[in-house]
Amino acid sequence: MVLLTYWFMRWALAAGLVAALACGLIGPFVRIRRLAFLAGAVAHSALGGLGAAYHYGFSPEIGALPAAILSALLIGWLDDRAQAEGSRHEDALIGAMWAVGMAIGILFIARTPGYNVELMSYLFGSILTVGPGRLAFMSVGLALIAIVVVLLWRPFVSLCLDPEFARLRGLPVRLLNYLLLVLVAVTVVLLIQVVGLIMVLALVTLPAAVAAHWSRDMKHMVAFATASAGLAILVGLALAVALDWPAGPVIILTCAGLFAISTAVVRLRAL
Repeated sequence: MVLLTYWFMRWALAAGLVAALACGLIGPFVRIRRLAFLAGAVAHSALGGLGAAYHYGFSPEIGALPAAILSALLIGWLDDRAQAEGSRHEDALIGAMWAVGMAIGILFIARTPGYNVELMSYLFGSILTVGPGRLAFMSVGLALIAIVVVLLWRPFVSLCLDPEFARLRGLPVRLLNYLLLVLVAVTVVLLIQVVGLIMVLALVTLPAAVAAHWSRDMKHMVAFATASAGLAILVGLALAVALDWPAGPVIILTCAGLFAISTAVVRLRAL
């Protein structure tokens, strides 16, 4: 509790809460819809926009957000084309986008003189440097995600559990899929300050995987995933401060530890 006397810790804990809610809302859909690989491609493609914005003197988020959304839409289009044509090469194309996005970002960063600590925080995370401006940006993004998910809860659940049934019901499956990918992109951008672009995929997927051990109901999975992400961020942040270690990697390792414990408990109960 002594740490709460410092403002930077209060901002960090508030950012952790926002991140946990975003993970809880989107993570279960990513897991059920099997979008983990696509989410990773979106995250790493965002580095291209982030590097370009930094190179030209803008806030990295200004470049990361549109780059992530554009890559999400392009990935959705590639996936649609692959399904329509029966192609088996969509994984290679998405993997190429992953690499190209990172390559573009690295080139822009390399062409920018000097070493910027803030930029490194976007790559590897720096929740302890979150301030009121960054927290406001994250909160607005979370509010948009929450509004869309609440309004389209039933269509999204139908899309994830049985796309063919959703199509037979007359739901715009393609549009819903694009919208879900855009929400994944926004979530990725919100989380990069917490654990960085390099590790953001684990924070989206591991809490949802823990939730899947304990429930198959989507509402319960959202609650479990939010709680799991919140616990991992809180414990990871406390350990990072106590040990003087980087917060992002410690949070991810805590997520992995929770997943390992949950897996072990489930298997022991099955014996």
